Amino acid sequence: MRSLTVLNNRIIHCTACPRLVTYRQAVAAEKRRQYRDWTYWGKPVPGFGDAEARLYVLGLAPAAHGGNRTGRVFTGDRSGDWLYEALHRYGFANQAESKHKDDGLVLSDCYIGAAVRCAPPDNKPAPEEFEACRPFVRTELRLLRRVRAVVALGKIAFDHYLKASREEGRPVPSPLPTFGHDAVYDLPWGVTLIGSYHPSQQNTFTGKLTRPMFHAVFRRARTVVEDR
Repeated sequence: MRSLTVLNNRIIHCTACPRLVTYRQAVAAEKRRQYRDWTYWGKPVPGFGDAEARLYVLGLAPAAHGGNRTGRVFTGDRSGDWLYEALHRYGFANQAESKHKDDGLVLSDCYIGAAVRCAPPDNKPAPEEFEACRPFVRTELRLLRRVRAVVALGKIAFDHYLKASREEGRPVPSPLPTFGHDAVYDLPWGVTLIGSYHPSQQNTFTGKLTRPMFHAVFRRARTVVEDR
């Protein structure tokens, strides 16, 4: 746990990407009207969860008025509403809502990270920003030694997990696993990688991702961690 605390302190104080620093600070200063009474976090958002987790969830990046506002990954936005409701349903969270950092949410057997730790303009990090952030994911992969299942939220997170794993010297299969919703790959280092559409408003409002589809992913993740 101490090592994750050190890592998260490094993440919070990172200023490696000037574009992201400028954007997250500007959003924190301007705020959205309904959050005008909030003191925005406005910094990189660290990982969150159980240091002994068997499930690792990897997202894309904090939302400008979600994690960038609250300081906790997938907290304070609709994507988080979907994620924590599913985690609660399958026993990975003690409650189904995540509104702010001090709302009492505790994860059990689950840790959540992101490919990029600062809110990016238009939700689109630049290639060099992924590169700058990947060491944080790589360090989480080393520190979370009990992980047996990984849920990647979206193709970018799916590919990013495989790239980070390869950089850690893990024997990534060739050809590479192909992203798909509820696509499952048993990787050579004893981890099952599960793809999921990201619970973004674009996906959930259009019906590309439904709650039963999303629940199926975490039901599978629960089965994997219990069977291994």
